[in-house]
Amino acid sequence: QVQLVESGGGLVQAGGSLRLSCAASGRTFSRYALGWFRQAPGKEREREFVAAINRSGGSTYYADSVKGRFTISRDNAKNTVYLQMNSLNSEDTAVYYCAARWRRSDYDHEYNYWGQGTQVTVSS
Repeated sequence: QVQLVESGGGLVQAGGSLRLSCAASGRTFSRYALGWFRQAPGKEREREFVAAINRSGGSTYYADSVKGRFTISRDNAKNTVYLQMNSLNSEDTAVYYCAARWRRSDYDHEYNYWGQGTQVTVSS
């Protein structure tokens, strides 16, 4: 079992950057692929795929809406996955969640473990 805790959210101006972190408990972190999802205001029933990374960190995947602006990475020695977010705009405002499963996926319902989320607010 994996417990995930996100951090790094906050208020940022449009065009700015933030780096989210997701720290995992347990010794089996490297056995899991990790994903970042987000839930925008007014879309409480929809979790949008943002990015994913495979177990080794050698392959990454992005939603078209963030490609070229966001970078996902992981440090298996620190049991942490990161999401570097650059050139933020108001449409990036959301609660961001990290999630884990044995194999990477773009679909939220396929993930077994979730963090509590961290709020990102981009002011224009």
